[in-house]
Amino acid sequence: MEPIYRREFVVEDGMTDAFCRLRPAQILYLAQEVAGRHCDILDLTYERLAKRRLFWAVIRHRCQITRLPMLGETITVETWPMPTTRVAYPRSMIVYDAAGNECLRTISLWVLMDLDTRNMILPGKSGISVQGTLRGLELASPNSLLPKVLGREEVRRVRFTDLDRNGHMNNTRYLDWIDDLLPSAFHRGHSAREFTVCYLSEAKEGQALRLSWELKDEQLLVEAQRSQEEDGAARVFAARILY
Repeated sequence: MEPIYRREFVVEDGMTDAFCRLRPAQILYLAQEVAGRHCDILDLTYERLAKRRLFWAVIRHRCQITRLPMLGETITVETWPMPTTRVAYPRSMIVYDAAGNECLRTISLWVLMDLDTRNMILPGKSGISVQGTLRGLELASPNSLLPKVLGREEVRRVRFTDLDRNGHMNNTRYLDWIDDLLPSAFHRGHSAREFTVCYLSEAKEGQALRLSWELKDEQLLVEAQRSQEEDGAARVFAARILY
């Protein structure tokens, strides 16, 4: 089986922002979509894993952007699994425009989780093997983002449309929440050129997340934490976006 999966997408209206650019959250959607389709081919479907009471979860994303594709463009998305580490299943993705020019590239770290306990299962104990490859095109794995005290704050509650079939907030929604921290006037003249997102614990329906953030020198830092009243205080995600 070829270790590389390719698929074309058309950038449609629901995938873009008010300025017709592919939303950063949709980059995560593309990464999730092609990873899922490739796993289907590799016989690692959601249904097969669910029979073993396992599911895939992403714990970190890193993305470098040359340019964001625009509304109406046809893009080619290419993905492949990298060699499994002791704790994760890394996966790379590159997006090309119709002329074959690179638009962006990502690396994501995936883990297997127990459906019942929500604990992470190490690859060596999961019985799940993924044949990885290195092509010399991969980004370095994203580092963790250390907690920071940030100057601005707001609270947002997880709603039904934020959820996926695993019953928690889908990773694609985090970047939409982050985009909403800044007004249209900022986004008009700025688009993301790099971002790292670390997913640290589940966010479930009804939970209120305290978003702390700070924009300085075209770098946006974001921390999200559950309040003490929401099943114990815990970091939910952290992000760094460069504009």
